[in-house]
Amino acid sequence: MSVLHLLGTAGDGGAETYFVSLVEALARAGVPQAAAIRRHPGREARLKAVGVPVRTLPFGGPIDIVTRTATAGFAAVRGAKVALAWMNRAARHTPRGPWARIGRLGGYYNLKYYKNFDHLVANTEDIADWVVAQGWPAGRVTHIPNFATAPGDVPALDRASLDTPKDAPLLLGMGRLHEAKAHDVSLQALAQLPDAYLWIAGAGPLEAKLQGMAVALGVADRVRFLGWRADASALYRAADVCVFPSRYEPLGNVVIQAWAHGLPVIAAESQGPKALITPGKDGLLIPVDDAGALAAAVRQVLDEPVLASRMTRAGEKRVAADFSEAAVVARWKSLFADFGAL
Repeated sequence: MSVLHLLGTAGDGGAETYFVSLVEALARAGVPQAAAIRRHPGREARLKAVGVPVRTLPFGGPIDIVTRTATAGFAAVRGAKVALAWMNRAARHTPRGPWARIGRLGGYYNLKYYKNFDHLVANTEDIADWVVAQGWPAGRVTHIPNFATAPGDVPALDRASLDTPKDAPLLLGMGRLHEAKAHDVSLQALAQLPDAYLWIAGAGPLEAKLQGMAVALGVADRVRFLGWRADASALYRAADVCVFPSRYEPLGNVVIQAWAHGLPVIAAESQGPKALITPGKDGLLIPVDDAGALAAAVRQVLDEPVLASRMTRAGEKRVAADFSEAAVVARWKSLFADFGAL
């Protein structure tokens, strides 16, 4: 008996990163698993390293007649009791069979892709409520949040390796270089913080535009565009403040990760962060698209170490209570047991 995960995207993003983290965590907890994914050598290597059998498939468009059939065969061979689809493309290719079909929702996805699925898992309570409001039966949707971890053996990245003064205020922005992530707001805020440096970790279509904007704002010498990184913990530990001004963010995994690493976090009032953060207690919230407010909030955190310390302690407590690996894995195992997969 096993759980078959389906991931139909080949990129490197938050959902794909968490997919691997959860599969690894479930493997540590003894959950039998297999994975059908699009080709991605790094992802394949990590899954195989924890003993998860992997089948790579096209996960193409409407004329792809290979993926669904091959996935069904793979599921049968692995004795799958649950087929867990990560995002819409995977859901479209999830075959019917003697297994339960479960969709994992990390946003307000089009539910047409999950028609006739047995169950949905939402990673925020708001998404779960939205699913029910669309007419989905309340008894067939479960809220299971993402977990956050901060490996104790990962030191802070040496700032000198990125030509950053060790005593300068360092802001960290994490996320794809996309309009939704509002890295442009962070750059505008940096222009109002003349002593600070900004690291932006992520890749995406706006890289050239953001680099040009940094030059136009006169802050290019204090910004480091890091591209996609596999050393997130080292980055969190090197920074002084995490800035997360996303215009649209259904969850806000960066908030949880910042908490886990003891890093003060400032976020825009988009859906996910607003639901997570209690302002002044475990983080600060600013209006969407307000660079002045972001700069002012950064100054407040830097100028008030007692506030910063109080927020980081509260954030770490939130992670321990609600977003620890053990707590989240236990909820997944309970769900899988309901469908006979354990």
